[in-house]
Amino acid sequence: MSWQPKTLGQFLLEKDPSSEALVTQGKRFTYKELKERAEQAAGSMQALGIGKGDHVAILMPNGEEWLSLFYGAALIGAVTVPVNTRFKAAEIDFCLKKSGAKALFYVDRFLNIDFGAMVREIRPAMAFEINALPAGKMKSVQVNPQDLLLIQFTSGTTAYPKGAMLTHDNMLRNAWEAGTRIGVRPEDRYFNCRPFFHVGGSTLSALLSLVHGCCLVTLPTFEAGAALEMLERERCTLISGNDTIFQMLMGHEDFPKRKLALRGGWAAAGPQTMRAIIDKLGMKTVCAAYGLSEASPNVVMSDWRDAEELRVQGLALPLPGVEIRISAEQEIQVRGWSIMRGYVDNPEATAKAFTQDGWLCTGDLGELTANGRLRMVGRLKDVFRVGGENVAPAEVEEVLLAHPAVETAQVIGVPDARLGEVPCAYVTLKSGCSATGEEILSFVKFRAANFRVPRYLKIVPDFESIGMTASGKVQKNRLREHALKEFGL
Repeated sequence: MSWQPKTLGQFLLEKDPSSEALVTQGKRFTYKELKERAEQAAGSMQALGIGKGDHVAILMPNGEEWLSLFYGAALIGAVTVPVNTRFKAAEIDFCLKKSGAKALFYVDRFLNIDFGAMVREIRPAMAFEINALPAGKMKSVQVNPQDLLLIQFTSGTTAYPKGAMLTHDNMLRNAWEAGTRIGVRPEDRYFNCRPFFHVGGSTLSALLSLVHGCCLVTLPTFEAGAALEMLERERCTLISGNDTIFQMLMGHEDFPKRKLALRGGWAAAGPQTMRAIIDKLGMKTVCAAYGLSEASPNVVMSDWRDAEELRVQGLALPLPGVEIRISAEQEIQVRGWSIMRGYVDNPEATAKAFTQDGWLCTGDLGELTANGRLRMVGRLKDVFRVGGENVAPAEVEEVLLAHPAVETAQVIGVPDARLGEVPCAYVTLKSGCSATGEEILSFVKFRAANFRVPRYLKIVPDFESIGMTASGKVQKNRLREHALKEFGL
């Protein structure tokens, strides 16, 4: 089947009403029940005076409330502004003002965070706790596939988040094409590790399940032990995430005793982790993926029928109708139907995001094979120079991850008087495993050029206290700041 442009509401209306659509913590919903909840949310919004084109913010964890509001807003042509649940009051206020949100829907508390107090501090004109919405019957609205669906604020690896404007067609087609690549079937049960306020959770989990008609299984937040329990109990067949998420699952003490039914999904991970996903998690058809919020988000993805080694090495083709080129600086640049309309209320940042001939600058480094497959190398801004040699953190992280005791690894460049910069590594260890920093460094010295061997290495219990974004990525800038203080640099 080929893609036919539709709105979110059209997909929701055409699903088998009796099929299971969503499993959350202790609750289950059919597509009929999910549609009814979305219509109730839409009616509540209209009762509050929210209409087509208005922007509405959602500040709450994954669950049926989040999806009901998102889908409900889409039914009446309103635009969802997902708010990161790790944001503080000033950051929430920034997103609301920058997006021009007409309303904020929130939960009072989550993970011991008092969102109610934050909301009262910033005093948005229209803030509504999820349990205090007025009732209202949804009135029909004409919505088109090219209308805006969502404003995605970037995950915070830069100082000021920017809100990428994405349409129904951007996100739904991206979900359709990605699901086709990973081979989604209506009977699949897709476990979502990603927060809904991130495009990995909205486009590539919730909407992917919706357009392909399978069941989405999710938890309020990612915790490896709880995720493993739900994966086993719900007999989930698909899962997705980045390298950190998969490393945390496989490194958890409960992992060996869980009987999982995983078949495939996608991962944004290096070869060491991709190999482990196939061999340890049993995901024989897992696909490699690369993307960014500004591209809705997926740019390239393997096909589940590709040769295993291609998928392990992360060599993937662009989605149909999406083009890629590599600049002279080795930057990946993209154009096509999935690209954002621009950043909300930020014409300067929008202009900087594109080349003069209209290609999106990703800020990522990559290589193209002769047959057009992309291999993502690392972040352009993360690359550092050691005595004249360019070092991409991913290159060093791959060597560290090959050590049998290492669960996760993060590498940054730190100042050095003689060489300019040198590698600094932070690692976590697998449950039940032990190793010293000296042992790990000796392992690396035998497997990497001397300029890639970390000058500093620290074993840590986790990255939460240092600065992990809620999308599961470690913020390299915050990690570097931490290293400078820790090592007195």
